[in-house]
Amino acid sequence: MPAFRYEAVDARGKPRRGLIDAESARQVRDQLRAEGLFPTAIDAASAAEGGAGAGPSSYAVDRLRLPAAQVALSTRQLATLVRSGMPLDQALSAVGEQADDARAARVYAAARAQVAAGETLAGALARWPRTFSDLYRGLVAVAAETGQLPDVLERLADYLEARQAQRQQFTLALIYPALVTVIALAVIAVLLVYVVPQIVSVYQQSRQTLPWLTQALIAASGFFRDTGWFWLAGFAAVAVALAAANRREAFRAGWHAALLRTPVAGRLVIAVDTARFASTLAILTGSGAPLLRSLDAARDVVWALPIRAAAGAAAVLVREGVSLARALKEQRVFPPVLIHLTANGEASGQLAPMLERAAAELEREAGRRITWFAALLQPALIVLMGAIVLVLVLAVMLPIVSMNQLIR
Repeated sequence: MPAFRYEAVDARGKPRRGLIDAESARQVRDQLRAEGLFPTAIDAASAAEGGAGAGPSSYAVDRLRLPAAQVALSTRQLATLVRSGMPLDQALSAVGEQADDARAARVYAAARAQVAAGETLAGALARWPRTFSDLYRGLVAVAAETGQLPDVLERLADYLEARQAQRQQFTLALIYPALVTVIALAVIAVLLVYVVPQIVSVYQQSRQTLPWLTQALIAASGFFRDTGWFWLAGFAAVAVALAAANRREAFRAGWHAALLRTPVAGRLVIAVDTARFASTLAILTGSGAPLLRSLDAARDVVWALPIRAAAGAAAVLVREGVSLARALKEQRVFPPVLIHLTANGEASGQLAPMLERAAAELEREAGRRITWFAALLQPALIVLMGAIVLVLVLAVMLPIVSMNQLIR
């Protein structure tokens, strides 16, 4: 019996590879689907491969990453076209033709060719793992099997658009403080390195006793001029060391936990991550995925490692028979609104709508916290930078005041 080399994804979008003995590629595809897998590539294996190892896919993996806004827009367009009754391959072709980004047009044209050749949509999208995440492909695979592709694509579009809007809101909230910080630091550096030494040289020629603040400024200016390159090298070394340490899960878990304990930023991270968790869980359960698989997939989209660990612990309790609301409550991490609405959803049999409502409420709370955080950070930075500039001005002006008093 011939052997076939396959690649597939499970309901969560996780890749699987292996070899199967079968009479034909169709039989391999039927066997994989019976096991709950969704094949993305099937090739005839060489005789030397026997029964070991996995070979390359029929389609090379493309490392292209499309912008998140483009993926959200294309997903919305695809959902609309599929709901209108257009065949999937034609819908993919239409989405590619409407795309302003040439890269997106190529992606959807290639996906259309694979679907027209008999490939599943999830399998076709698996060629671009950096553009279409495991969650995206897993949801598409489950939707195609359950016949809910238009609904799931619309929910995916809502999810992607909400994440994009939240990211833009956070970016806009930080642009002004970042600009103020960079400009203020540049001005201070120029004053210390170039301006202050020229002004202070005039005071030193007068041979008068300078105020202690001016003397401190002179010392600081000389120190930074003599050691400026060492400071730059030190900052670069620290940045490289932090980047290397951040690859270790234990280090990330430590600073994530410290961040969650901070009064303002911690609550913001909790609101954002739990909103993402609830939204993902709502999409998965609403599309017909089993709760345990949904919990595992929703856990993977959480950024903060302590919250991700709590989601994993909640999944373990659910697997043991504990209700989802109680499992979440015992972690002492998730907000009460998520726990109460989850309990209502379990009691009424409307878990997915209640999770969607919880996600919407948490997203609104995250938006409010982002606005408050920006409103608190901006004046704080302005006051801090203003205080530093004030000290520099006083250090320069105090000798002038002293000289005026001596003249009188």
